[in-house]
Amino acid sequence: MKSATQIARTLGLSALLIGLAAASISARADVVKVVVNDTINPITAEYIARGIDNAAQNHAQAVLIELRTPGGLVDSTREIISKILGSPVPVIVYVAPSGSRAGSAGFYILESADIAAMAPGTNAGSAHPVLGSGATMDPVMKEKLENDSAAFMRSFVSKRGRNVDVAESAVRQSKSFTEQEALNQKLIDVIAPSEQDLLKQLDGRQIKRFDGTTFTLHTNAVHVVSYPMTLKEHILGFLMDPNIAFLILIIGALAIYAEFNTPGAVVPGVVGVIFVVLALVALNLLPIRFAAVALLIVSFILFGLEAKFNAHGALGLGGTVMMILGALLLVDGPIPEMRIHLLTALAVSIPFGAITIFLVSIAVRARRNKVVTGISGLIGETAIAQTPLTPNGKVFLNGELWDAKSPTTAPAGTPVVVKAVNGFQLTVEPVSGSASVPSAVS
Repeated sequence: MKSATQIARTLGLSALLIGLAAASISARADVVKVVVNDTINPITAEYIARGIDNAAQNHAQAVLIELRTPGGLVDSTREIISKILGSPVPVIVYVAPSGSRAGSAGFYILESADIAAMAPGTNAGSAHPVLGSGATMDPVMKEKLENDSAAFMRSFVSKRGRNVDVAESAVRQSKSFTEQEALNQKLIDVIAPSEQDLLKQLDGRQIKRFDGTTFTLHTNAVHVVSYPMTLKEHILGFLMDPNIAFLILIIGALAIYAEFNTPGAVVPGVVGVIFVVLALVALNLLPIRFAAVALLIVSFILFGLEAKFNAHGALGLGGTVMMILGALLLVDGPIPEMRIHLLTALAVSIPFGAITIFLVSIAVRARRNKVVTGISGLIGETAIAQTPLTPNGKVFLNGELWDAKSPTTAPAGTPVVVKAVNGFQLTVEPVSGSASVPSAVS
């Protein structure tokens, strides 16, 4: 009986120790770090969503989103905020390092977090909604879009306990705030010069989650685990730059054009198809203008017509202008960073047009030049009659004797010009005003 009691006590003590160890591990769970240093787009939304899911699966203490962005797409921003608000793990958004900003869409994401923090020398705001490429709106549409964005901001800022009126002013009046102004006006919770200092300040802080529950952060000695992008996200993130996507599209089109001009080369065609597909995948994720796509198609048609009709560069010049306009209007981005720059449009379109016109001019000159090889190359050559042509006879041409016939009689030694080639017989005519010369072959 005594032995059973000791065993029970031992088991109980073991269970207690295991429970304490589990509680200790839970209290010191990792913080999953996600770094966003780009425009807000579908790839960014996918990356942040994966980071939050990973933190939830591993029972992390929190998700730390290090943010620096000029802004981005509205739909992607809403996806990110929806994921943050529904996250089972607290989300900390930290605008860092110094010199960074959370502009436009970034400000919405900052305000949606459980903890909003900024590093010294950073700013956030300027969240007024705009149409792509700086397009103007009629007053009614402008008011509707502004009211919708302001309501969206209020929907989560109020539940986070932050200053709704000031946050809304960033939407309606495009206000932007330094880190100290944001802290003083209750837009953020913490100013921290470093990640370590941020986690130290948050240790023991009790926060109210979006669903109304409370949670106490234990972040003083946690292990920060960086959560990287996948290879696919890295590639698509690179291609999501409209300037890169446009450059790849034009290189692909030029390679395909080269394949058509040199059938059987294979390599230019394969490279061209791969580049065009990659560009289309990236552009499919961006807000594009179909009118701009039509302009690009017209530019390619004009280049093709230049090759067919040789308009002395006029059609090629028109194609270049159409390509520049199409490039500038192609991506309907809400911020300059999500549009094709004028320099890119000029740097890509002008060389493309010049190369096309150059290749066309070479092809035209090749078509105009007289063939100088093979049987056809004999036409126009001068031969010497070796026997009288009455009308048939022999002529000497390029070191060889040929059967020949002439519509007029010509004595031996008469220079004759080749007019046609019929099999192995030449049709010749005496050179006008020519005198007989000694035969080249006796």
